Amino acid sequence: MSDPQPDSVVRTYIDTHRAAFLDDLAEWLRIPSVSAQPEHADDVRRSAEWLAAKLKETGFPVAEVWETDGAPAVHAHWPSEDPGAPTVLVYGHHDVQPAAVADGWHTDPFEPVVRGGRMYARGAADDKGQVFFHTLGVRAHLAATGAAAPAVHLKLLIEGEEESGSPHFRELVETRAAELAADVVIVSDTGMWSETTPTVCTGMRGVADCEIDLHGPDQDIHSGAFGGAVPNPATAAARLVAALHDADGRVTVPGFYDGIAELTDAERALIAELPFDESEWLRTAKSHAAAGEAGYSTLERVWARPTAEVNGIGGGYQGPGGKTIVPSSAHVKLSFRLVSGQDPYEIEAAVKDWVAARIPDGIRHSITFGAPTRPCLTPLGHPALQSVVRSMGRAFGQKIRFTREGGSGPAADLQDVLDAPVLFLGISVPSDGWHAPNEKVELDLLLKGVETAAYLWGDLAAAHRTPRTPA
Repeated sequence: MSDPQPDSVVRTYIDTHRAAFLDDLAEWLRIPSVSAQPEHADDVRRSAEWLAAKLKETGFPVAEVWETDGAPAVHAHWPSEDPGAPTVLVYGHHDVQPAAVADGWHTDPFEPVVRGGRMYARGAADDKGQVFFHTLGVRAHLAATGAAAPAVHLKLLIEGEEESGSPHFRELVETRAAELAADVVIVSDTGMWSETTPTVCTGMRGVADCEIDLHGPDQDIHSGAFGGAVPNPATAAARLVAALHDADGRVTVPGFYDGIAELTDAERALIAELPFDESEWLRTAKSHAAAGEAGYSTLERVWARPTAEVNGIGGGYQGPGGKTIVPSSAHVKLSFRLVSGQDPYEIEAAVKDWVAARIPDGIRHSITFGAPTRPCLTPLGHPALQSVVRSMGRAFGQKIRFTREGGSGPAADLQDVLDAPVLFLGISVPSDGWHAPNEKVELDLLLKGVETAAYLWGDLAAAHRTPRTPA
Protein backbone atom coordinates (compact mmCIF):
# COMPACT_ATOMS: atom_id res chain seq x y z
CA MET A 1 0.00 0.00 0.00
CA SER A 2 1.43 3.40 -0.95
CA ASP A 3 0.23 6.91 -1.73
CA PRO A 4 -0.21 8.13 -5.31
CA GLN A 5 2.16 11.12 -5.16
CA PRO A 6 4.56 10.98 -8.14
CA ASP A 7 8.21 10.31 -7.31
CA SER A 8 9.33 12.62 -10.13
CA VAL A 9 7.50 15.61 -8.61
CA VAL A 10 9.05 14.93 -5.21
CA ARG A 11 12.56 14.68 -6.64
CA THR A 12 12.18 17.76 -8.82
CA TYR A 13 10.94 19.79 -5.86
CA ILE A 14 13.86 18.63 -3.69
CA ASP A 15 16.41 19.39 -6.41
CA THR A 16 14.93 22.87 -6.98
CA HIS A 17 15.06 23.75 -3.28
CA ARG A 18 18.31 21.94 -2.40
CA ALA A 19 20.54 25.04 -2.24
CA ALA A 20 18.18 27.04 0.00
CA PHE A 21 17.70 24.01 2.25
CA LEU A 22 21.43 23.58 2.74
CA ASP A 23 21.93 27.31 3.34
CA ASP A 24 19.29 27.20 6.08
CA LEU A 25 20.85 24.12 7.64
CA ALA A 26 24.26 25.80 7.65
CA GLU A 27 22.77 28.82 9.39
CA TRP A 28 21.36 26.59 12.14
CA LEU A 29 24.64 24.69 12.49
CA ARG A 30 26.44 27.97 13.19
CA ILE A 31 24.59 28.19 16.51
CA PRO A 32 26.80 26.37 19.10
CA SER A 33 23.93 24.76 21.02
CA VAL A 34 26.12 22.75 23.42
CA SER A 35 23.77 21.74 26.23
CA ALA A 36 26.53 20.31 28.44
CA GLN A 37 28.34 23.63 28.79
CA PRO A 38 26.58 26.34 30.86
CA GLU A 39 28.28 29.10 28.90
CA HIS A 40 26.27 27.99 25.85
CA ALA A 41 22.86 28.13 27.54
CA ASP A 42 21.91 31.23 25.55
CA ASP A 43 23.00 29.49 22.34
CA VAL A 44 20.81 26.47 23.11
CA ARG A 45 17.86 28.82 23.56
CA ARG A 46 18.77 30.67 20.36
CA SER A 47 18.83 27.32 18.54
CA ALA A 48 15.34 26.48 19.80
CA GLU A 49 13.99 29.88 18.81
CA TRP A 50 15.62 29.62 15.37
CA LEU A 51 14.02 26.23 14.74
CA ALA A 52 10.58 27.32 15.93
CA ALA A 53 10.70 30.30 13.56
CA LYS A 54 11.86 28.13 10.65
CA LEU A 55 9.07 25.60 11.27
CA LYS A 56 6.57 28.46 11.18
CA GLU A 57 8.09 29.55 7.90
CA THR A 58 7.81 25.95 6.63
CA GLY A 59 4.06 26.07 7.23
CA PHE A 60 3.45 24.60 10.68
CA PRO A 61 0.56 26.61 12.18
CA VAL A 62 1.87 25.78 15.66
CA ALA A 63 5.59 26.05 16.35
CA GLU A 64 6.68 27.03 19.84
CA VAL A 65 9.45 26.79 22.38
CA TRP A 66 8.60 24.62 25.38
CA GLU A 67 10.36 25.40 28.62
CA THR A 68 11.78 22.73 30.92
CA ASP A 69 13.77 22.95 34.14
CA GLY A 70 16.80 22.73 31.87
CA ALA A 71 17.20 23.58 28.19
CA PRO A 72 14.17 24.40 26.01
CA ALA A 73 12.53 22.01 23.56
CA VAL A 74 10.61 22.83 20.37
CA HIS A 75 7.10 21.61 19.62
CA ALA A 76 5.28 21.95 16.31
CA HIS A 77 1.93 20.70 15.01
CA TRP A 78 0.42 20.70 11.52
CA PRO A 79 -3.03 19.05 11.48
CA SER A 80 -4.19 17.16 8.42
CA GLU A 81 -7.34 18.21 6.61
CA ASP A 82 -8.54 14.62 7.14
CA PRO A 83 -9.78 14.25 10.74
CA GLY A 84 -9.41 10.46 10.49
CA ALA A 85 -5.74 10.60 9.52
CA PRO A 86 -3.21 9.08 11.91
CA THR A 87 -1.19 11.32 14.21
CA VAL A 88 2.58 11.08 13.84
CA LEU A 89 5.14 12.55 16.25
CA VAL A 90 8.70 13.14 15.02
CA TYR A 91 11.40 13.20 17.70
CA GLY A 92 14.92 14.61 17.46
CA HIS A 93 17.19 17.03 19.32
CA HIS A 94 18.73 20.41 18.58
CA ASP A 95 21.55 20.36 21.14
CA VAL A 96 25.02 19.17 20.17
CA GLN A 97 28.20 17.81 21.69
CA PRO A 98 31.07 20.13 22.66
CA ALA A 99 33.55 20.84 19.87
CA ALA A 100 36.69 22.92 19.38
CA VAL A 101 39.44 23.13 16.77
CA ALA A 102 41.89 21.97 19.45
CA ASP A 103 40.05 18.62 19.60
CA GLY A 104 41.35 17.78 16.12
CA TRP A 105 38.89 19.56 13.84
CA HIS A 106 40.29 20.59 10.48
CA THR A 107 38.02 23.65 10.42
CA ASP A 108 35.88 25.65 12.85
CA PRO A 109 33.26 23.09 14.02
CA PHE A 110 30.56 25.79 14.04
CA GLU A 111 31.35 27.17 10.60
CA PRO A 112 29.91 24.58 8.17
CA VAL A 113 32.09 23.60 5.23
CA VAL A 114 30.91 21.66 2.17
CA ARG A 115 33.64 19.54 0.66
CA GLY A 116 33.47 16.39 -1.49
CA GLY A 117 29.69 16.08 -1.26
CA ARG A 118 29.76 16.34 2.54
CA MET A 119 28.89 19.05 5.01
CA TYR A 120 31.28 19.23 7.96
CA ALA A 121 30.04 20.81 11.20
CA ARG A 122 29.10 19.84 14.73
CA GLY A 123 25.49 18.63 14.55
CA ALA A 124 25.49 18.03 10.80
CA ALA A 125 24.46 14.42 11.39
CA ASP A 126 23.73 14.35 15.13
CA ASP A 127 21.11 15.64 15.05
CA LYS A 128 20.33 18.92 13.31
CA GLY A 129 20.69 17.56 9.78
CA GLN A 130 18.36 14.66 10.49
CA VAL A 131 15.80 16.93 12.16
CA PHE A 132 15.96 19.51 9.42
CA PHE A 133 15.33 17.15 6.51
CA HIS A 134 11.72 16.97 7.70
CA THR A 135 11.16 20.63 6.78
CA LEU A 136 11.92 20.09 3.09
CA GLY A 137 10.35 16.64 3.21
CA VAL A 138 6.91 17.89 4.23
CA ARG A 139 7.04 20.67 1.63
CA ALA A 140 7.94 18.16 -1.10
CA HIS A 141 5.05 15.99 0.11
CA LEU A 142 2.63 18.91 -0.27
CA ALA A 143 4.02 19.82 -3.70
CA ALA A 144 3.47 16.26 -4.92
CA THR A 145 -0.03 15.86 -3.47
CA GLY A 146 -1.29 19.37 -4.16
CA ALA A 147 -2.67 19.48 -0.62
CA ALA A 148 -2.53 22.39 1.81
CA ALA A 149 -1.70 20.20 4.81
CA PRO A 150 0.09 16.88 5.37
CA ALA A 151 -1.73 13.57 4.90
CA VAL A 152 -1.16 12.91 8.63
CA HIS A 153 -1.56 15.05 11.72
CA LEU A 154 2.13 15.89 11.96
CA LYS A 155 3.80 16.82 15.26
CA LEU A 156 7.43 17.47 16.15
CA LEU A 157 9.18 17.33 19.52
CA ILE A 158 12.80 18.43 19.30
CA GLU A 159 14.50 18.41 22.70
CA GLY A 160 17.44 20.47 23.87
CA GLU A 161 19.17 18.17 26.36
CA GLU A 162 19.70 14.82 24.62
CA GLU A 163 23.48 15.25 24.63
CA SER A 164 23.27 15.87 28.39
CA GLY A 165 21.33 12.70 29.12
CA SER A 166 17.78 14.08 28.66
CA PRO A 167 17.39 14.77 32.41
CA HIS A 168 14.05 16.58 32.02
CA PHE A 169 12.69 14.79 28.97
CA ARG A 170 10.40 12.23 30.57
CA GLU A 171 8.86 14.86 32.82
CA LEU A 172 8.24 17.02 29.75
CA VAL A 173 6.56 14.15 27.90
CA GLU A 174 4.41 13.27 30.91
CA THR A 175 3.38 16.89 31.46
CA ARG A 176 2.58 17.44 27.77
CA ALA A 177 1.24 13.97 27.03
CA ALA A 178 -2.13 15.20 25.74
CA GLU A 179 -0.49 17.56 23.25
CA LEU A 180 1.99 14.88 22.17
CA ALA A 181 -0.54 12.04 21.79
CA ALA A 182 0.24 10.08 18.64
CA ASP A 183 -0.44 6.82 16.86
CA VAL A 184 3.18 6.51 15.70
CA VAL A 185 6.49 8.02 16.85
CA ILE A 186 9.26 8.57 14.29
CA VAL A 187 12.74 8.98 15.77
CA SER A 188 15.15 10.80 13.46
CA ASP A 189 18.20 10.45 15.67
CA THR A 190 19.65 7.27 14.27
CA GLY A 191 21.57 5.90 11.33
CA MET A 192 21.99 3.26 8.65
CA TRP A 193 24.37 0.36 8.27
CA SER A 194 26.39 2.04 5.51
CA GLU A 195 26.22 4.26 2.43
CA THR A 196 25.47 1.23 0.23
CA THR A 197 23.28 -0.73 2.66
CA PRO A 198 20.29 1.39 3.73
CA THR A 199 18.61 0.05 6.83
CA VAL A 200 15.82 0.77 9.29
CA CYS A 201 16.43 0.36 13.01
CA THR A 202 13.65 -1.55 14.78
CA GLY A 203 14.61 -1.16 18.42
CA MET A 204 16.96 -0.04 21.17
CA ARG A 205 18.00 -1.70 24.38
CA GLY A 206 17.18 -0.27 27.75
CA VAL A 207 19.61 0.18 30.61
CA ALA A 208 19.85 -0.11 34.38
CA ASP A 209 23.02 0.65 36.31
CA CYS A 210 24.18 0.58 39.89
CA GLU A 211 27.06 1.27 42.23
CA ILE A 212 27.78 -1.15 45.07
CA ASP A 213 29.77 0.01 48.09
CA LEU A 214 31.25 -2.63 50.40
CA HIS A 215 32.61 -1.86 53.87
CA GLY A 216 34.56 -4.15 56.22
CA PRO A 217 36.89 -2.89 58.96
CA ASP A 218 36.35 0.69 60.10
CA GLN A 219 39.80 1.50 58.68
CA ASP A 220 42.57 -0.19 56.69
CA ILE A 221 44.24 -2.76 58.96
CA HIS A 222 47.48 -4.79 58.96
CA SER A 223 47.17 -7.93 56.81
CA GLY A 224 49.72 -9.80 58.92
CA ALA A 225 47.90 -9.17 62.16
CA PHE A 226 44.35 -9.52 60.85
CA GLY A 227 44.42 -10.97 57.32
CA GLY A 228 42.66 -14.29 56.95
CA ALA A 229 40.78 -13.69 60.19
CA VAL A 230 38.38 -10.86 59.22
CA PRO A 231 36.28 -10.40 56.05
CA ASN A 232 37.95 -8.46 53.24
CA PRO A 233 35.63 -6.16 51.23
CA ALA A 234 37.94 -6.24 48.19
CA THR A 235 37.76 -10.03 48.14
CA ALA A 236 33.97 -9.83 48.47
CA ALA A 237 33.85 -7.41 45.51
CA ALA A 238 35.99 -9.73 43.39
CA ARG A 239 33.84 -12.75 44.21
CA LEU A 240 30.68 -10.77 43.43
CA VAL A 241 31.98 -9.76 40.02
CA ALA A 242 33.22 -13.29 39.28
CA ALA A 243 29.75 -14.70 40.04
CA LEU A 244 27.94 -12.34 37.66
CA HIS A 245 28.25 -14.65 34.63
CA ASP A 246 28.35 -18.41 34.19
CA ALA A 247 30.73 -20.34 31.93
CA ASP A 248 28.48 -19.68 28.90
CA GLY A 249 28.46 -15.94 29.43
CA ARG A 250 24.90 -15.85 30.76
CA VAL A 251 23.95 -13.50 33.59
CA THR A 252 23.35 -15.45 36.80
CA VAL A 253 20.89 -13.02 38.43
CA PRO A 254 17.72 -15.11 39.03
CA GLY A 255 14.87 -14.07 36.72
CA PHE A 256 17.11 -11.95 34.52
CA TYR A 257 15.90 -13.58 31.29
CA ASP A 258 12.26 -14.02 32.28
CA GLY A 259 9.84 -12.80 29.61
CA ILE A 260 12.39 -11.46 27.14
CA ALA A 261 11.55 -11.29 23.44
CA GLU A 262 13.64 -14.08 21.93
CA LEU A 263 14.95 -13.71 18.40
CA THR A 264 12.93 -15.61 15.82
CA ASP A 265 14.60 -17.61 13.08
CA ALA A 266 13.44 -14.97 10.58
CA GLU A 267 15.01 -12.16 12.63
CA ARG A 268 18.28 -14.02 12.95
CA ALA A 269 18.30 -14.59 9.19
CA LEU A 270 17.77 -10.87 8.55
CA ILE A 271 20.65 -9.97 10.85
CA ALA A 272 22.84 -12.51 9.07
CA GLU A 273 22.09 -10.80 5.72
CA LEU A 274 24.04 -7.72 6.76
CA PRO A 275 27.60 -7.44 5.40
CA PHE A 276 29.22 -7.70 8.82
CA ASP A 277 33.02 -7.93 9.00
CA GLU A 278 33.88 -9.03 12.53
CA SER A 279 37.59 -8.34 12.16
CA GLU A 280 36.85 -4.76 11.10
CA TRP A 281 34.34 -4.43 13.93
CA LEU A 282 37.00 -5.58 16.40
CA ARG A 283 39.40 -2.95 15.07
CA THR A 284 36.73 -0.31 15.67
CA ALA A 285 36.16 -1.71 19.17
CA LYS A 286 39.91 -1.63 19.86
CA SER A 287 39.50 -5.21 21.07
CA HIS A 288 41.47 -8.35 20.27
CA ALA A 289 38.64 -10.88 20.51
CA ALA A 290 34.87 -11.20 20.44
CA ALA A 291 33.15 -12.68 23.50
CA GLY A 292 29.75 -12.99 25.11
CA GLU A 293 26.75 -15.23 25.56
CA ALA A 294 27.23 -18.63 23.93
CA GLY A 295 25.01 -19.48 20.98
CA TYR A 296 24.67 -15.97 19.56
CA SER A 297 26.52 -13.99 16.93
CA THR A 298 28.24 -10.72 17.73
CA LEU A 299 25.44 -8.61 16.25
CA GLU A 300 22.81 -10.65 18.06
CA ARG A 301 24.66 -10.12 21.34
CA VAL A 302 24.91 -6.36 20.81
CA TRP A 303 21.39 -5.75 19.51
CA ALA A 304 19.05 -8.38 20.86
CA ARG A 305 20.44 -9.95 24.03
CA PRO A 306 20.52 -8.51 27.54
CA THR A 307 23.93 -8.05 29.10
CA ALA A 308 25.70 -7.26 32.35
CA GLU A 309 28.98 -5.36 32.35
CA VAL A 310 31.45 -4.54 35.08
CA ASN A 311 32.11 -0.82 34.50
CA GLY A 312 34.53 -0.48 37.36
CA ILE A 313 35.93 -2.27 40.39
CA GLY A 314 38.30 -1.03 43.04
CA GLY A 315 39.26 -0.94 46.69
CA GLY A 316 42.25 -0.75 48.95
CA TYR A 317 45.70 0.48 48.03
CA GLN A 318 46.28 1.45 44.39
CA GLY A 319 49.59 3.32 44.58
CA PRO A 320 53.13 2.22 43.68
CA GLY A 321 54.77 -0.58 45.61
CA GLY A 322 53.07 -2.74 48.19
CA LYS A 323 50.93 -1.90 51.17
CA THR A 324 49.98 -5.02 53.09
CA ILE A 325 46.51 -4.20 54.37
CA VAL A 326 43.00 -5.50 54.63
CA PRO A 327 41.19 -2.51 53.06
CA SER A 328 38.24 -0.95 54.76
CA SER A 329 36.14 -0.60 51.58
CA ALA A 330 35.68 -1.64 47.98
CA HIS A 331 33.40 -0.52 45.15
CA VAL A 332 31.80 -2.05 42.07
CA LYS A 333 29.95 -0.35 39.21
CA LEU A 334 27.63 -2.48 37.06
CA SER A 335 25.38 -1.77 34.08
CA PHE A 336 22.72 -3.96 32.50
CA ARG A 337 21.53 -3.53 28.91
CA LEU A 338 17.95 -4.71 28.63
CA VAL A 339 15.80 -6.01 25.78
CA SER A 340 12.08 -6.04 25.09
CA GLY A 341 10.21 -7.92 27.81
CA GLN A 342 12.48 -6.75 30.62
CA ASP A 343 11.31 -4.14 33.10
CA PRO A 344 14.25 -2.13 34.49
CA TYR A 345 12.64 -1.81 37.92
CA GLU A 346 12.17 -5.57 38.14
CA ILE A 347 15.79 -6.03 37.10
CA GLU A 348 16.90 -3.57 39.81
CA ALA A 349 14.98 -5.54 42.44
CA ALA A 350 16.47 -8.82 41.22
CA VAL A 351 20.01 -7.42 41.25
CA LYS A 352 19.51 -6.02 44.75
CA ASP A 353 18.43 -9.43 46.04
CA TRP A 354 21.26 -11.19 44.18
CA VAL A 355 23.88 -8.88 45.67
CA ALA A 356 22.49 -9.19 49.21
CA ALA A 357 22.59 -12.98 49.02
CA ARG A 358 26.31 -12.91 48.16
CA ILE A 359 27.63 -10.52 50.78
CA PRO A 360 29.46 -12.39 53.56
CA ASP A 361 28.87 -11.77 57.25
CA GLY A 362 30.85 -8.82 58.52
CA ILE A 363 30.62 -6.86 55.26
CA ARG A 364 28.19 -3.96 55.14
CA HIS A 365 26.97 -2.90 51.73
CA SER A 366 24.79 -0.35 49.97
CA ILE A 367 23.56 -0.31 46.38
CA THR A 368 22.54 2.80 44.45
CA PHE A 369 20.76 2.71 41.10
CA GLY A 370 20.83 5.36 38.40
CA ALA A 371 17.86 6.49 36.31
CA PRO A 372 16.77 3.51 34.18
CA THR A 373 15.74 3.49 30.52
CA ARG A 374 13.22 1.03 29.10
CA PRO A 375 13.93 -0.98 25.95
CA CYS A 376 11.81 -0.45 22.85
CA LEU A 377 11.15 -2.78 19.94
CA THR A 378 8.78 -2.59 16.98
CA PRO A 379 7.73 -5.93 15.44
CA LEU A 380 8.88 -6.43 11.87
CA GLY A 381 5.30 -6.88 10.69
CA HIS A 382 3.97 -3.65 12.18
CA PRO A 383 2.17 -1.66 9.43
CA ALA A 384 3.83 1.63 10.43
CA LEU A 385 7.26 0.02 10.16
CA GLN A 386 6.36 -1.28 6.74
CA SER A 387 5.44 2.29 5.73
CA VAL A 388 8.93 3.45 6.70
CA VAL A 389 10.50 0.57 4.78
CA ARG A 390 8.41 1.23 1.64
CA SER A 391 9.12 4.97 1.73
CA MET A 392 12.83 4.44 2.21
CA GLY A 393 12.85 1.83 -0.56
CA ARG A 394 11.27 4.34 -2.96
CA ALA A 395 13.89 6.94 -2.09
CA PHE A 396 16.91 4.64 -2.27
CA GLY A 397 15.67 2.38 -5.04
CA GLN A 398 16.88 -0.80 -3.34
CA LYS A 399 16.01 -3.33 -0.66
CA ILE A 400 15.92 -1.97 2.88
CA ARG A 401 17.35 -4.19 5.59
CA PHE A 402 16.93 -4.09 9.35
CA THR A 403 19.16 -3.29 12.31
CA ARG A 404 18.77 -2.62 15.99
CA GLU A 405 20.82 -0.42 18.29
CA GLY A 406 22.71 -1.76 21.26
CA GLY A 407 22.63 1.52 23.12
CA SER A 408 19.78 3.28 24.86
CA GLY A 409 17.99 6.59 24.46
CA PRO A 410 14.93 8.68 25.30
CA ALA A 411 12.84 7.06 22.55
CA ALA A 412 11.69 4.49 25.09
CA ASP A 413 10.13 7.27 27.21
CA LEU A 414 7.97 8.25 24.24
CA GLN A 415 6.86 4.66 23.75
CA ASP A 416 6.21 4.20 27.46
CA VAL A 417 4.33 7.45 28.15
CA LEU A 418 2.45 7.82 24.86
CA ASP A 419 1.77 4.10 24.37
CA ALA A 420 2.70 4.36 20.68
CA PRO A 421 5.09 2.31 18.54
CA VAL A 422 8.51 3.88 17.95
CA LEU A 423 9.97 3.78 14.43
CA PHE A 424 13.42 4.98 13.44
CA LEU A 425 14.14 7.03 10.32
CA GLY A 426 17.74 8.13 9.91
CA ILE A 427 20.26 8.44 7.11
CA SER A 428 23.50 8.90 9.04
CA VAL A 429 26.32 6.41 8.49
CA PRO A 430 29.15 5.29 10.82
CA SER A 431 31.74 7.44 9.06
CA ASP A 432 29.80 10.60 9.98
CA GLY A 433 31.68 10.67 13.27
CA TRP A 434 29.04 11.49 15.84
CA HIS A 435 30.61 13.16 18.91
CA ALA A 436 34.02 13.10 17.16
CA PRO A 437 36.13 15.77 15.47
CA ASN A 438 35.16 16.55 11.86
CA GLU A 439 31.57 15.33 12.15
CA LYS A 440 29.90 15.42 8.74
CA VAL A 441 26.80 14.39 6.83
CA GLU A 442 26.71 12.91 3.33
CA LEU A 443 24.59 15.37 1.34
CA ASP A 444 23.20 12.78 -1.09
CA LEU A 445 22.05 10.68 1.86
CA LEU A 446 20.62 13.73 3.61
CA LEU A 447 18.46 14.39 0.55
CA LYS A 448 17.41 10.72 0.51
CA GLY A 449 16.13 11.40 4.03
CA VAL A 450 14.17 14.35 2.67
CA GLU A 451 12.70 12.15 -0.06
CA THR A 452 11.83 9.35 2.38
CA ALA A 453 9.98 11.81 4.62
CA ALA A 454 8.10 13.17 1.61
CA TYR A 455 6.76 9.70 0.78
CA LEU A 456 6.20 8.60 4.37
CA TRP A 457 3.28 10.81 5.35
CA GLY A 458 1.08 9.62 2.47
CA ASP A 459 2.03 5.99 3.04
CA LEU A 460 1.27 6.17 6.75
CA ALA A 461 -2.04 7.87 6.05
CA ALA A 462 -3.04 5.03 3.76
CA ALA A 463 -1.76 2.21 5.99
CA HIS A 464 -2.53 3.46 9.49
CA ARG A 465 -5.73 5.48 9.30
CA THR A 466 -7.47 5.80 12.69
CA PRO A 467 -10.32 7.87 14.11
CA ARG A 468 -8.05 9.78 16.53
CA THR A 469 -9.04 13.42 16.98
CA PRO A 470 -5.97 15.67 16.80
CA ALA A 471 -4.99 17.46 20.00
